[in-house]
Amino acid sequence: MAILLVPLIALVIRPGEAVVVSNMLGLLIGLVGARKVWNVGEKSAGVIGGLAMLLTPLGLLALFATPPAVARVLIAVVAIGAFAMVLLPAKPGHAPGRLETGLTGAATGLLTGFAGMPGPPVVPYYLRRPIPREVARASMLTVFLLTSTASTAAALALRLACWRDALFALLLFGPVLIGNHLGSLAFGKVSDTLWRSFVGFLLALSALMAVVRLLG
Repeated sequence: MAILLVPLIALVIRPGEAVVVSNMLGLLIGLVGARKVWNVGEKSAGVIGGLAMLLTPLGLLALFATPPAVARVLIAVVAIGAFAMVLLPAKPGHAPGRLETGLTGAATGLLTGFAGMPGPPVVPYYLRRPIPREVARASMLTVFLLTSTASTAAALALRLACWRDALFALLLFGPVLIGNHLGSLAFGKVSDTLWRSFVGFLLALSALMAVVRLLG
């Protein structure tokens, strides 16, 4: 969601506000399905999410210290990188060690704070491994809930969020909740090839639109 949302709304409002809105929205969506995924995901989700929560405030501070024009470019670059990572081939038999898990958690936290996008490090960590898609999905959603919680709490504590951000998130919550429900109905009913192609197309479209708007 954030990979599609942040690059586009960051071209309409300040990047810091876009990230805060996206993370607030991620928290609302995450709470809706928290009970369904909490006990299904891997234990690594707690490790990655815990490390990410510690570093999310640093990413958030870095974002608000970066000039908006530069931040928009960097966010677009992250979106393009996310598109490339989704297309990476799977690694059969790969089992991430402590170092890879720790680096994934650190990168997730920094990107959550700076770009509102915990997905780029987390998605390849789970989807490139031969684990059931239900486990991968639950693990990713667990991480996203933890990072959204940390980012929202940090934004409020550091006074980087305002009532307009919360209102914007609430306005987006209804349409996103409907889309989330429709997506959950389709989950597990399409092939991995079709899923990767569709997600890759959406991410490529989002990144392309962000770059076009920046150049314009």
